[in-house]
Amino acid sequence: MRMVFRWFGDGNDHVALKEVKQIPGVEGIVWSLHDVPAGEEWPIEKIHAVKEQAEEHGLHIEVVESVNIHEDIKLGLPTRDHYIEAYKKTIEKLASVGVKVICYNFMPIFDWLRTDLAKELEDGSTALFYEGSKIHDIDPMDLVKKINENSELTMPGWEPERLADLTKLFAAYKDVTEEDLMSNLHYFLENIIPVAEQHDIKMAIHPDDPPWSIFGLPRIVRNKENLQRILNLVDSPSNGLTLCSGSLGSNPDNDVADMVREFADRIPFAHIRNVRIYENGDFIETSHRTQDGSLDITDIVTAYHENGFTGYARPDHGRHIWDEKCRPGYGLYDRALGIMYIWGIWDALSREQNQSQSKAGGLNDASNQ
Repeated sequence: MRMVFRWFGDGNDHVALKEVKQIPGVEGIVWSLHDVPAGEEWPIEKIHAVKEQAEEHGLHIEVVESVNIHEDIKLGLPTRDHYIEAYKKTIEKLASVGVKVICYNFMPIFDWLRTDLAKELEDGSTALFYEGSKIHDIDPMDLVKKINENSELTMPGWEPERLADLTKLFAAYKDVTEEDLMSNLHYFLENIIPVAEQHDIKMAIHPDDPPWSIFGLPRIVRNKENLQRILNLVDSPSNGLTLCSGSLGSNPDNDVADMVREFADRIPFAHIRNVRIYENGDFIETSHRTQDGSLDITDIVTAYHENGFTGYARPDHGRHIWDEKCRPGYGLYDRALGIMYIWGIWDALSREQNQSQSKAGGLNDASNQ
């Protein structure tokens, strides 16, 4: 397992790279060019700027999250080929600086959805919260305003300029079914994966967050069956998954550890976080500790370890603790604690494995004497 840490860029993140470097076992950043609109080719000079910033602190930039996909591609419009060509050129540029994994999503309009960015937990910390009843009663535009209010930093997936034509976007998706969306993803992958293969890059689709339909929009990356179907669309090692435990795990019907064991060889990137699911289906993000949420993080990490996972992993969203001023879900402190919890499980499993192998080796030596 190779530990990385999401960083939103100089001037767009309260966390400094010198602080990221001090987290044990972190070797690289997960980054993006958040000021480049979806669909545009990434400028090579901006890519090099991030690489230089990371390398100054001994960190690599091998994982990108995300190269956002233009809505015309998701909608299957005639203009999609233009945006796909730009995407190919961006892949080529990223490969030239050593990028190995590109995380992306295929969620219509919204990349993720929460109703409260700072819901208080029992210990006084706050976290991202999803309250289902509010989704039924709120106008999407009002939610956009709420998510972006008083934010001095970009909120990926909720950029005001991208959602300025929200009414038109909803109208465009009015007759788009899940089968239509899957077909449009297939078209995208058929065009993109050969380029990714040529440049030794793994494309890793992120699950829908949350993994069910919102505002009547189609969602197609919601469960084990969806993941298998997507992998089969273009059967290539370059067509992979970003397995996000928190996104998939917010639906209690999804067994995340089982998915890890099923798709281990097609997971180049892992997001590991916990959520607490309430009886009515609402959920809140918690510490990474198994006991604090509804997901068995210990079993999830064990599933990766059993399969000799050598891909990239990052702690996903964390709580806001110790009065830290930070981007919602992306503070330094709780994510650093999450990393140490994950490493603790991993190191204990490795030690147990080494002891078992040593014991087995000793028995074999004795039997051969």
